[in-house]
Amino acid sequence: MAEGEILWQPSDAVWQASHLAHYVQWLSREKRLSFHDYAALWQWSVRDIPAFWQSVWEYFALPQPDELVEIMSSDPMPYTRWFAGARLNYAAHVFKQATDERPALWFAAEDKPLRPISWQTLLQRVAGLQYFFQQIGLQKGDRVAAYLPNAPEATIGWLATVALGAVWSSCSPDFGVQGVLDRFRQIQPKILIAADGYVYQGKRYDRLQQLKSICEALPSLECVILVSRIHDEATWQDIHPRQVGWEDAVAGGSRRAPVSADVQVVEVDFSHPLWILYSSGTTGIPKAITHSHGGMLLEHLKYLAFHNDVHAGENFFWYTTTGWMMWNFLQASLLMGATAVLYDGHPAYPGMGVLWRLAAQVPIHHFGTSAPFLMSCRKVGYKADSQQLATLRSIGSTGSPLPPEGFEYVYQSIKPDVWLCSMSGGTDICTAWVGGCLWRPVRSGEIQCRCLGCSMYAYDENGKALDHEIGEMVVTAPMPCMPVYFWNDPDFTRYRESYFEMYPGVWRHGDWIRITEHDGVIIYGRSDATLNRQGVRIGTAEIYRVLDRLPEIRDSLIVNIELPGGNSYMPLFVVLSSGMELNEGLKQKIREALRNSCSPRHVPDEIIAVDDIPYTISGKKLEMPVKKLFLGMPLERVVQPGVLRNPEALRVFETIAQSWRSRFSGD
Repeated sequence: MAEGEILWQPSDAVWQASHLAHYVQWLSREKRLSFHDYAALWQWSVRDIPAFWQSVWEYFALPQPDELVEIMSSDPMPYTRWFAGARLNYAAHVFKQATDERPALWFAAEDKPLRPISWQTLLQRVAGLQYFFQQIGLQKGDRVAAYLPNAPEATIGWLATVALGAVWSSCSPDFGVQGVLDRFRQIQPKILIAADGYVYQGKRYDRLQQLKSICEALPSLECVILVSRIHDEATWQDIHPRQVGWEDAVAGGSRRAPVSADVQVVEVDFSHPLWILYSSGTTGIPKAITHSHGGMLLEHLKYLAFHNDVHAGENFFWYTTTGWMMWNFLQASLLMGATAVLYDGHPAYPGMGVLWRLAAQVPIHHFGTSAPFLMSCRKVGYKADSQQLATLRSIGSTGSPLPPEGFEYVYQSIKPDVWLCSMSGGTDICTAWVGGCLWRPVRSGEIQCRCLGCSMYAYDENGKALDHEIGEMVVTAPMPCMPVYFWNDPDFTRYRESYFEMYPGVWRHGDWIRITEHDGVIIYGRSDATLNRQGVRIGTAEIYRVLDRLPEIRDSLIVNIELPGGNSYMPLFVVLSSGMELNEGLKQKIREALRNSCSPRHVPDEIIAVDDIPYTISGKKLEMPVKKLFLGMPLERVVQPGVLRNPEALRVFETIAQSWRSRFSGD
């Protein structure tokens, strides 16, 4: 299937019923603005930025401030401020969607059957937990941290926290102690909500000892709320002087305490912190990225309506943990009147079809996952019963680039008439820069559009915008969803270093992209992991795309090591499919596939079989840390072990790198 080939187009009925179509009609009616295609609408949204975001505010009928506010200050990034003087609360707009007509949440886990959580139950538990928070003395601006799986307790804890103006931050319970402390020490939480363990791939993991170590290292904690996941409360050990069980906490501090069912909401400034997310930590202590109530509210309404077309009454799912920004994005679906579908467990246990069966059972209208999951389904030849997925409208894919083969697989083996929404964003903005668009067809290998309000371009090394060529992904104008600051970075030093060093005044995101002839976007991987071979820059995604076609290869990782004299060494690491052997025949097949599909420069200098590829907990391949090992950096400085999903895999690469350096220096 050729890259750029049209695979799906929305029907006229789908387009006319979409939020984006209604918004375009509203702009014509209310603002006397007419747009003949998406490109024209996008151009307006990045050319007249204050007018665009004001229109989003008005379109979603957000409350008008008593006085005129400055929509966007004249300060350059990262100091731009938005809607100064406006007051609101993100959670208040979630609570507006409460209804008896549908559940607030659906929840299932590896070891738990699917069940609904009604809005009445959700609100009662939020109110009870808020009462308990206030008994402890939680104030606006205090931090509540969570060490929880993707379960209703996390959603309840988040809503109770942010509705009071406190700040939420979460990690999944598979994080190691150091990984948790690297994050939570920075923000000094007053309260920790934590599960006593978790279940993954059929195994039960006890976390009480880890929790005890975490609590001892966080002197700011005044209370720990324990959630029973694998133990009975009676068996809990003392991990903190003031600890309480979850059921007591949501009853207001005692199961006998009468609690009002009224949820409390505190209005805060537009820029007041909503939650703190964290960078991967692969380049040092994770950055504590702080987002605002107003910025996230406007952005999530915009994206979920105009780019994901989520409607009230639909069921919205994304496979995620509480340690990935997609968990926050999943909660945002509540703003649209959708029911959020939560799943806790391995995405392919006990078999690859578990999430697709969940999609049929709920039923799910919007199914979100990662590109590696879709490619894994393709590798094993999984084929869904599309009739059982009749309700499924869209499949969202993120986490890494989805190659054309992934697009082809979805339409051939999952559902032929689904809207495949490949998207890309990041923890930095807790949304997508590029994503879906019902005003355009889905083309193989392409993300449909640059999102409204996102002034994105591909730059060369001199800061010149490129037409249909690969370059650095940059954003040239501010957006409300950009972080208000990094926690404990008062002079914005880390903030500026993270995004603004390469191109002054322009946000460099670190992706290697091309804006296509169709005005879509193709991402070629992280630009800091780009392979520079004989002066030609190669995106790692180009290599992985070819290898994904080979049934003998289950996973892979490639790096390029620059050597003295202008030479380089490019090793390719492969995880073989069951029963395969890396013999000379398979090596030659790999070389020929890369040479024929790409170029001779894409052919590795050496192919090495490994048992596993190192990943972060959020599913990112550790290309740069592996490269640093080959450059001689010690493992303890390469990456924080607490951020790794499989730390033993990186130790294998350390051994390989040491052997190579000995061999290279001997040469």
